[in-house]
This record gives sequence, C-alpha cells and structure tokens, in this order.
Amino acid sequence: MGSLDRSMAEQQGQDARGQQTERGPTPAGGGLARYVAAAAVARTADGGAVVAIVLMVTTAGGPGWLAGLLGACITGPHLLGPLVARSLDSCRDGRVLIAWACIVHGATLAAAVLLYPVAWPVTAILLVVSGLVGPLLTGGISSRLPAIAGQDRIGQRRAQGWDVATYGIGGTIGPSIVAAVSAWAGATVAALILAAATLVAAGVVRLLPYAPPVAASTDIPGPFRTLRIMVSSGRLRRMLYLTVTVAFSVAALPITAVASAAMFQVQPAAAGVLTAAYGLGGLAGSAAVMLRPLRGDADRLVTRLAVLVAAALAVAALSVSFVPAVAAYAVAGLLNSYFFAATLAARSEFAPPHVRGQVFVWVGALKIAAGSAGTVAAGAVMSPEPRLPLFLVSAFILAVAAASVLDRRSAEWPEAAP
Repeated sequence: MGSLDRSMAEQQGQDARGQQTERGPTPAGGGLARYVAAAAVARTADGGAVVAIVLMVTTAGGPGWLAGLLGACITGPHLLGPLVARSLDSCRDGRVLIAWACIVHGATLAAAVLLYPVAWPVTAILLVVSGLVGPLLTGGISSRLPAIAGQDRIGQRRAQGWDVATYGIGGTIGPSIVAAVSAWAGATVAALILAAATLVAAGVVRLLPYAPPVAASTDIPGPFRTLRIMVSSGRLRRMLYLTVTVAFSVAALPITAVASAAMFQVQPAAAGVLTAAYGLGGLAGSAAVMLRPLRGDADRLVTRLAVLVAAALAVAALSVSFVPAVAAYAVAGLLNSYFFAATLAARSEFAPPHVRGQVFVWVGALKIAAGSAGTVAAGAVMSPEPRLPLFLVSAFILAVAAASVLDRRSAEWPEAAP
C-alpha cells in the first residue's frame, strides 16, 4: 500500500504541475521548426517508399506477386519496431540514433533499387533492413517532441498539431512526389530522391535540441515489459486500444470509396476524390489543432474524439450521393487528426519518461498492424452493399469507446469510496 500511495502522490503532483503550466508560455519556435522540417522530410520518404518500390517492379514488367512481396518487405518490418525502440530510451543521445536510422534507411533503399535489375532477392533483404529502422523515422522522431515543445500543456499540444501535420504531409506528398517523378524519369529515380531526402532529414535531426536520457540504460525495461507497463496503466491502456480500434476502422474508407463509385453513379476514378477529401480533411484538422490546441484531460479526449470519428464514419455510410460523401470523408479526416493529436498528448503526458520512446514506437507499430488488418477485413465483408464496412466499424468504435468509459469509471470508483 505504501508504494501505491507514493505512486498516487507522484501522479497528483504531475497533474498539479500540468495544471499550473496549462497557460504557460509557448515554446521557442527554433527547435520546433527544425523538428517539423526533419519529421516532414523523413516521413515523406517513408510514406513514398512503398509506392516507389511497387511502381519500379510493375513498370519494369515484373509480376504482381513480386511487387507485393517487395512492398511488404519494407512495410512489414515496421511491426518489429518495438524490438529496436529500447535504444531510444537508453542511448546517450537519441538524435544520433535517429540520424543513423535515417542514413541506414536511405542507404539501403538506394542500394535496393539499384540492385533490383541484378538480383531481386538482395533487394528484398535490403528493404527489410530499411523497414526495420522505419519506426525510428515515425514514432521515434515523435518521441523527441515533448522535450522540444516545453513544459506547458498548451504549447505541447500545439506542437502535436504540427506533428500530426507532418504525418499527413508524408502520407500525401510522398506518394505524389513518386507519381510525378516516375512519370518524368522513372520509379528508380523517384526512389533515389526519397533516399536522398532521408539523408537531409538525418542532418536536420542532428540540429534538434539535446535531451539527456532520464535513466541509466540498465534501468530501461525491455519491449515486452514496456507493453505490460502500458497495459497496466489505465490511461495508456485506453489510449492504446482506442488507437488500434480507430486505425482498424478508418482503414475501411479507401476500400469503401472504390466500392461506392457505382452506387454514386460516378467513374471508378472518382474514388480518388473521396480519399483525397479524407487526406485534405486530415491536414485541415492538424492546422486547426495548431491554431487552437486541444484542452482538457487527454484520457477523456481520446474517448470523446473516437466517438466523433465513429459518427463521421456513420454519416459517410449514410450518404446517398457523391457530394455529401465527399464532405463526410473530409470531416472524418479532420476528426481523425484531432483524435491522433489527442493520442499523442496521452502518450506524452502519461508515459513514464524512461519508456516514452518505446511507448511511441509500440503504439505506431500496433497502429500499422491494425490498419493493415482493417483493410483486409473491409475487403472480406464487402458485399452488394458497399457501405456495410463503414456501418460495422462505426459500431465497433462506439462499443470500444463505451468499454473505455466503463474502464475509466472502474478505476475511479475505489478512489471515490469513503
């Protein structure tokens, strides 16, 4: 009981400090500007790499199974990110580790595309190596943000809006650059440009402000012990399973967009308008978070915003014509950005400092896995009614959000007892 009391007292102290700094000054922009530049460049390269690989194989006349295999070689290893994330929390200077990850990602990607005409198995091995360090370009970079954004909560949440924007930029600009360069000079050149971009990102990462390690390397738990810490902490646990649920659910949107084209009596290519609306809505949401940061307890925000995402998906499913569907997709993207920002706030504010890097990478890895599973599931339940997946995932989010409310209340009841 003594250790529990001390833990509760420490948490109350942290909450009090958070409330005291709620209206503190905004952090200096220099470090944040360098962070945004590094994150945007690195995530653009990471987001476009798989598209470049698939285009390289298909334009060279390679079979579809090989394009899929090599694409999986660079995306699949992201799931192993937690196994390499401990070094983020234990190394003396995390900037050096992330910079080296950028260099390895770029070097192996460049070597992979150059060696493809000679020996595609070697290309596959190199892409696996590139994929293994990919989580350090996504969740790993995000783990540096709390130290850069300062101690005040509003400043941190505004910075998290910028972080959400870099993910949106990476997922949108990366594939667009690949498509444009491939049409002009070929997919191999596009992949080499992405590889060069990661080298630029490495240089900018080294310019980020230094943050010392918070614990000795011997005190840093391993990946699976970190996962147990997350599961045993109510606020981290709720953030984790709601993040996985929403990632699984929104992955149904692109599948539904393609299947709904006939129902809306538009050309199949118009599905791209729906997915573009979702992406633009996401960028608008990240800009809104920058201008007006989220306020309130991040634990409750995650639940409430998950419910709003579910509502947006339900509205998209209920749309009976193309224009309302475009608007619904845009709103879903906007609300998902707000939800993403809330999960970043929960990770930053609730993760123990000595495992914060691992928490970021764990959530990112499970989010990728959930998105892949959601795409497969949406395709599996697709029927003559193309909107069925959206109805199902909307109900799924609402059910999990309700479970999170009960989870929270069950933790609060003992505290409220006399």
